[in-house]
Amino acid sequence: MVTENQDPTIRILCRRLQIIKNESGLQWLIGSPFFPHYTIISTFRCIQTTPSNPLSPDFSKESDDIRTLLPKGFEVIGALIVGKDCNFEKVAGEAINSACNLRKSVFSDANLGNLELIGAVVDLNNANDVRFSVSSIVYEDNPEKFVWERGCLLHCALHVKLPLYYQPSNPNAEAVASKFRDPQVTCLIEALNETSGAIVRRGSELNTDSSSSSSELKDSDTKASLCSHFSSRSKDITSFSSIEEVYFTSKFKYYYSQSAINLSFLLNKSTNSVKPSAPITEYYPATQETELLVIGHKLEVFCYAAKDLSLVYGISKLGIPALVDQLHSMRKVIMPDLLKRNPELHPYHFLPPGILHPITVLYELSYGETELKQVETRRSLHLRLGLPFDRPLLRISNAIDLVGKKNSSSLVQKGSSFLKDVHLAIPSSGVSGDVASLVLGSYEYYHYLHEGLDDSGWGCAYRSLQTIISWFKLQKYTSIDVPSHMAIQQALVEIGDKYPSFIGSREWIGAIELSFVLDKLLGVSCKIMNVRSGAELPEKCRELALHFENQGTPIMIGGGVLAYTLLGVDYNDASGDCAFLILDPHYTGSDDSKKIVNAGWCGWKKAVDSKGNHFFLHDKFYNLLLPQRPNMV
Repeated sequence: MVTENQDPTIRILCRRLQIIKNESGLQWLIGSPFFPHYTIISTFRCIQTTPSNPLSPDFSKESDDIRTLLPKGFEVIGALIVGKDCNFEKVAGEAINSACNLRKSVFSDANLGNLELIGAVVDLNNANDVRFSVSSIVYEDNPEKFVWERGCLLHCALHVKLPLYYQPSNPNAEAVASKFRDPQVTCLIEALNETSGAIVRRGSELNTDSSSSSSELKDSDTKASLCSHFSSRSKDITSFSSIEEVYFTSKFKYYYSQSAINLSFLLNKSTNSVKPSAPITEYYPATQETELLVIGHKLEVFCYAAKDLSLVYGISKLGIPALVDQLHSMRKVIMPDLLKRNPELHPYHFLPPGILHPITVLYELSYGETELKQVETRRSLHLRLGLPFDRPLLRISNAIDLVGKKNSSSLVQKGSSFLKDVHLAIPSSGVSGDVASLVLGSYEYYHYLHEGLDDSGWGCAYRSLQTIISWFKLQKYTSIDVPSHMAIQQALVEIGDKYPSFIGSREWIGAIELSFVLDKLLGVSCKIMNVRSGAELPEKCRELALHFENQGTPIMIGGGVLAYTLLGVDYNDASGDCAFLILDPHYTGSDDSKKIVNAGWCGWKKAVDSKGNHFFLHDKFYNLLLPQRPNMV
């Protein structure tokens, strides 16, 4: 199904390979039959191995995991082995052999034909040198554009209730899976962004082996028969931050909203009789004790298809097999506990930073997200995908939210309507030879008079704290609402830091009080940086830069009667020149980002400006609150 001529060049789309220092291991190289040959879009680490050898996969368990995680339209095209003192030819051959065995297990690919898999080797003695079985390597400059100009997403969903009459030792879902090929199946096809009307395809039209593209269809059939008919041709957007989490989330939302196609499958549970007849009851005696269990499932999968692929082929060869695979995956999960309880499995889709395609995870909803088994499940997923272990990237609150087609045209993640990420529109600081270190992720801008509360003159630290808590909420570390001033005061009274008369007052708070509230409400610990004078703050730029690079949380700066939120520093290590990215909570106007930026309420501030004015007062001490990311997944 490759749409371009075979090219003996490896094209790498993923930004980094998951090479863990001083640790041997195996990674699966992921590509697509819709890409030119030897195109690597992502890597999945092999985590299901034999106890005695980290380079020997347990192919049965690995295939179960890969089949669930990886959307149809992507496949394993090779493997990479990380080891010490590797003989390249021997180890590359072992990598290819492992990839071949996994393909056979995942894709029932017993005959690989002429497909040449990729073997890659990394020696831990030189982890930056990745050697491939093909010598020519190209790193794609714009991988998102490469992926989404060629293809689109098929979002397939089906709600089913399975009445299982079974002998406790042998439940069976095969009969349900077979219904996907029934002529009575109906598929409703709609574009997520409503650029085109909906069309319907019957089951009799879906049972085809044709992979027709636009060049093979009749002129009258081409428009409504191709995936491209439902995919927007909007031009790319360019106004993105270079911050990793914001960049990936925003850009992926854009591409997905322009390319997703919804496929809703409908199963006809009643059929028309050939001729009128009386109701018939049939009796089947059971040879053993038999039970009835009705299990409700929501099947939901993503598939990746080339835009010039026929819709019928995409549904028949991608959508339906993906739904069947998910049904079987659910069966394997629920089987061990089927008689003890009614499991609640639900598929969720995620867009982790650094991964160019969605991944799908089955979560058991009867467990809480903090339950140990669920935490270990997420830790395993973080390990497989090369994600950090101190960020909750795969919690249910991070899942893609497919908003109603009639009210919106984008894939979004739930959030409030407050103004977010004001600093993204701000030009450079003017520090020459600089390296800017900025807040990682999104936050909401809280300032004076927000939500109708007049806190002018006393509420700046409260507003800075609300901005900080909004960051933790938007990064999914917490699900609590951003607290009001009174709720913040209540928390301080409950821990014994303030007297009850403090509630409802207009008393100021500082960095110490903010740290108490963050600990009580979020369980977040903080570091406090004390500076005797505003003149000393530039000396702390290197330490502050490390905070933004490693923690990425907003910082509260309190000095005298003023409090600010610090979103980043721009620092030249050689010259000592620096600037501070300040979000000012003293703003009292409307939530107009242009007005806020142009008036300097969010912007770069030099410790001493061109006129010799000092932003930080030399006769005041300052306390800086540095919230720490919780170590959690």
